[in-house]
Amino acid sequence: MISLTEQAANKVKAQLDKRGRGLGIKVGVRTTGCSGLAYVLEYVDQVQTNELVYESNGVSIYVDPKSLPYISGMTMDWKKQGLNEGFDFINNLERDRCGCGESFRI
Repeated sequence: MISLTEQAANKVKAQLDKRGRGLGIKVGVRTTGCSGLAYVLEYVDQVQTNELVYESNGVSIYVDPKSLPYISGMTMDWKKQGLNEGFDFINNLERDRCGCGESFRI
């Protein structure tokens, strides 16, 4: 299961409203960076047949089965620190992140 904090869910809902369409967000991973994996977020306009769907704080979260072993149990939060803001991925499966924060290892 993947979950969103209330702040993260509100941000996703606001972005979907601003965009004017979308069923939710797709969360996954891709191979990249110095540590090996990076999180990927996309809007979902059409459901793919093999995707898993979770509901959290009123937002539909779509996950492809290949990414699930790397993000199962993850929580996404929305953080604002000074001038920076963005999603914070709280993943208990992570062993460490690279120095720049772009990629992680399981």
